[in-house]
Amino acid sequence: MFQKIFKNIGPGTLVAAAFIGPGTVTVCTLAGANYGYSLLWAMLLSVFATIVLQEMAARLGLITGKGLPEILHSTISNKIIRMAIIILVLAAIAVGNAAYEAGNISGGVLGLNIIFGTQWYFPLLLGLIAFCLLIYGNYKVLERVLITLVVIMGISFIVTAIAIGPDFNLILKGLFTPSINEGNLLTIVGLIGTTVVPYNLFLHASLVSEKWNETTDLSAVRKDTVISVILGGLVSMSIIVAATALQSTKVSTGADVAKALKPIFGLASTYVFSIGILAAGITSAITAPLAAAYVVKGCLGWHGNMKSWSFRAVWMIILALGVLFSSIGLKPLDIITFAQIANGLLLPIMAILLLWLVNQKFLGAYQNRGWQNIMALIVIAIAIMLGAKTFLKVFEII
Repeated sequence: MFQKIFKNIGPGTLVAAAFIGPGTVTVCTLAGANYGYSLLWAMLLSVFATIVLQEMAARLGLITGKGLPEILHSTISNKIIRMAIIILVLAAIAVGNAAYEAGNISGGVLGLNIIFGTQWYFPLLLGLIAFCLLIYGNYKVLERVLITLVVIMGISFIVTAIAIGPDFNLILKGLFTPSINEGNLLTIVGLIGTTVVPYNLFLHASLVSEKWNETTDLSAVRKDTVISVILGGLVSMSIIVAATALQSTKVSTGADVAKALKPIFGLASTYVFSIGILAAGITSAITAPLAAAYVVKGCLGWHGNMKSWSFRAVWMIILALGVLFSSIGLKPLDIITFAQIANGLLLPIMAILLLWLVNQKFLGAYQNRGWQNIMALIVIAIAIMLGAKTFLKVFEII
């Protein structure tokens, strides 16, 4: 039984591994510390939106046997529109992931620093771990390592949440009673934005097309997607719940939670939460370069698999930049700002394109049903709101 379950999970879990990174840990920490349980509904909404978008992307990958860039190449007939979208995808995913990779490495380093003390070589160590897993080029091995890390991460954060003795009545109220005001709006947008991630759409479609190749596998693909994203959402909610214990304490990152828990719940809780931060950093440090490599490969029409040197060259460059920027403490703000703008544009555009693609005749019986289109339109409205808010935030910084 367990062997069958393990066989049918994978790409969805990698998606969960990708969106629960250091950024998610930080945003969820701030949500719990500043607003208690009241923003759990925003994470529930995020899970819904992620399931809708990822299911459409995964279905396209399974039925066509292609990644999203290849599908866009073959489906959009207008050369100017096609080229504009491809350039936007490359800018948002390839450039964006290169800019964000330093944050992924630094997030994992935070966990190591709390457990072992600060060491200069920790960024290099995490980079080497990611390098070894990616250079091996075996999808099944990579999948199992990431699934293991997600399990470790999930146990770490969930155990910490249970340890604080949460108020389950307040948890239920926070899940099903939306509250929005001027003070918490940016945090709500942050919670949704850190979960509904554009590059996961590309990563998911490509990985599904590698793992499964029969239309009869659609049920397994959907189960994998729904279960994995829900579990990822539970992990994120656990971080929010754990951080509610620190509402009277000033915190800014997940590492602050780990340190602040020590006098309240003892040294063990510090280590448990820090292991979760470390696992979150490692998983994102692996999936971000991997997603970028799939995107560049598809956009530029390269052939070959994970072991091709063109594919490897892309993730090597992104990983190297992440390790370099993390090691010297450099934050390439101009590149990050550019990437935020590109991602702010890409999410609503990709949500609309996905809806258009899953209603095309080439999918036959696997086109969207009416209720699926309604759910997708709700998610598109959320994506447009996120995109608009991203622009406002970026231009405020500028």
